[in-house]
Amino acid sequence: MARRNPALDAWLLCGTLDIAYAAAVSVAQGGTVSSMLHAVASGPFGDGARTWGFGGDVAGLATHFAIMGVMIWAFVATRGRWPVAWPWWLVGTIYGLILYLVMNAFVLPLRFGSPFPPTDMIKGAIALFPHIFFVGLPLGWMFKRKDAR
Repeated sequence: MARRNPALDAWLLCGTLDIAYAAAVSVAQGGTVSSMLHAVASGPFGDGARTWGFGGDVAGLATHFAIMGVMIWAFVATRGRWPVAWPWWLVGTIYGLILYLVMNAFVLPLRFGSPFPPTDMIKGAIALFPHIFFVGLPLGWMFKRKDAR
C-alpha cells in the first residue's frame, strides 16, 4: 500500500476549501467564479490575464494552488519551532492570522495597492475568515504534535 503524503493532502484540502470559499463569496457579491479566477491570475500575469477567457480561469486556479503550496510548505517547514505546549487550534489560528497579515499587509498592497488595514472592516473579516478556518485550523489539526495537549 502506498504511503500518503500529509503535505500533499493538506495542500489539496486547504486549497480546495479556500478556493470554494472565494468562489462562493464572489457569487454572493454579484460576481462570477471566472472573474475571481481572472483576478487571481492577474497577480503574477498582469491585468491582461483578465481577458484570457478559460485560460485565465486555469491560470487563476494554478496561481491559487501555487500560493497555497507556499503556505503549506511554510507551515510544515516551521511546525517544529512552534511551542509544544500550544494546542493545535491555537497554532492553526495564529498561523491563519500570520497568513492574513502577509497577504493583506504586504502581497496585495504591493501588487494591487490594496489598503491595509482595510477601510471596510466587513471585507477585512471576510478575508480573515478563510485564512483561519480553511487554512490555519486544518493545518493545525492535520499536523498536530503527538506530545502537545
